[in-house]
Amino acid sequence: MRRPSSLGQAAVLLALVLAAAGCKKAEPVRLPPSKIHAITRELADAARSAAPIGSEIRISLQASSKDPDAADRLDINVYSNGPDSVERSKIASIRQSLGAVATRHGLTVQPSESREGISFYYLKTGVRTHAIHIHTGAKPSQRSGNVADPSSNSKLAIILDDLGSDRGAAEAIFALPYPLTISVLPHHEHSSEIAQDAERRGYQVMLHLPMQSIANEKSEAQELHPGMSAAEVSTLVEQFLQNVPGAVGVNNHQGSQATSDAGLMSELMPILGERHLFYVDSRTTAATVAYDTAQSFGIPSAFRNVPFLDDVAEVAAVRKQLELALRGAREKGEALAIGHARPATLQALREVLPQVQRQGVRLVFAAELAH
Repeated sequence: MRRPSSLGQAAVLLALVLAAAGCKKAEPVRLPPSKIHAITRELADAARSAAPIGSEIRISLQASSKDPDAADRLDINVYSNGPDSVERSKIASIRQSLGAVATRHGLTVQPSESREGISFYYLKTGVRTHAIHIHTGAKPSQRSGNVADPSSNSKLAIILDDLGSDRGAAEAIFALPYPLTISVLPHHEHSSEIAQDAERRGYQVMLHLPMQSIANEKSEAQELHPGMSAAEVSTLVEQFLQNVPGAVGVNNHQGSQATSDAGLMSELMPILGERHLFYVDSRTTAATVAYDTAQSFGIPSAFRNVPFLDDVAEVAAVRKQLELALRGAREKGEALAIGHARPATLQALREVLPQVQRQGVRLVFAAELAH
């Protein structure tokens, strides 16, 4: 009997290896959580660009290496008092914008059962990466303790500036159950985590954009200043936005020199428009042209139209300023106030905000006042 040749033995061994490999089910290729989170923010940006101003968009970054089956969540609340056809058109626009992002990243869609609104998943190689929920027709979701009075047309938005360095100050804001807008300075110790945590908890996040001032105030390491080219402005804004994830709008930090420079503001506004960001003029100088420039470029915008809340950092003084802001909202229909996460300010907010609804004013996010 002839013994099998070494070549024949190798062929048999190779066949056995291939057969064994074929019996194993290929593991799906999973996206790393950081990539899923990045796509989530793109989806949120796309939804904001398509949804009407005043819509509420929240993300929950749940994908984790510890839980491979967890998917990020995107909740979109679209408020519409128009006919069903208008509502369907808005939903179609949002889904189209989301779909463009999903296609770009090679995601597929999977419908999901839902008793409320529209729900579906995005998948990558069969693995769920994102759960999407779109709700319509409900009243604006004011956080507990300040349910909106539908008969009230008076609105007050409160922006709390200068977040980024003090984690404790951010936690104190998060303990307030109201729709507050926080504006985060870029490149501080806790800027990114505060922005992410605020968005996850349902607060609206803005970039507190550093700009050159006239006074001898302490400036940031990098800031916008007159004479910058469009490319320089774009690069700096993009760096700042990467450090403040989830920002849906911008207001100026300091900036009495910058916001009064028509050339610089004309460079900035198209950049904000490209990124679907609204602009709030903090009005740190009477000579500002920022709001007018934003309007001329068609950028949704607003400006602080009541005094700063805490120029005097005492509880009684801040409480008085809040009462003035509420009066301004009732008289003007809309008021936008700006303060800071100082102990006196936070204490005054705890005392005054429970009374807002009873005074005929609805507390809203800053985006709702940007027209």
